[in-house]
Amino acid sequence: MGTYRVCMCFTRKFAIKEAEPPSDVKESFNKYSEGGTHMSAEQLRRFLVEAQGDDKATSSDAEGIVQQILQKRHHLAKFTRHTLTLDDFHHYLFNADLNPPIGSQVHHDMCAPLSHYFIFTGHNSYLTGNQLTSDCSDVPIIKALKRGVKVIELDVWPNSAKNDVNVLHGRFILFVY
Repeated sequence: MGTYRVCMCFTRKFAIKEAEPPSDVKESFNKYSEGGTHMSAEQLRRFLVEAQGDDKATSSDAEGIVQQILQKRHHLAKFTRHTLTLDDFHHYLFNADLNPPIGSQVHHDMCAPLSHYFIFTGHNSYLTGNQLTSDCSDVPIIKALKRGVKVIELDVWPNSAKNDVNVLHGRFILFVY
């Protein structure tokens, strides 16, 4: 047998797979798209008002955002659809150009010692009621973050199998009189 020299040209480009949207993004998309596969500009406006707290968002603002997202993600000048997919919505939420942080500048001089500043924190933020008998939940944490809390305390304990952790309010307390 002889030896052969082989020359191949590969023209296929492989796309980089993006991370799948987290479950809370999927839930928000399903809620505001009313279970559909696409979110309209009006549904996005409702999301901006209800979930993001942007009471001044208008339909034209939402339409402009949809156009920006579609142009940025799909690089097309004209679109046959004017709605967002789940991936488009996910991209919008985590894109600093399209959805920038509310404020990126520190508005205090921050030259004083740390003890001179008020830091809005949450103690036992995960409790649904009083400290002794209430249950743990993520709902109070979400409410605290929406109110502006910057620090959340969590009590993390190993589970019974010692292979994972649970967020609990300490161990059982026995009071003896």
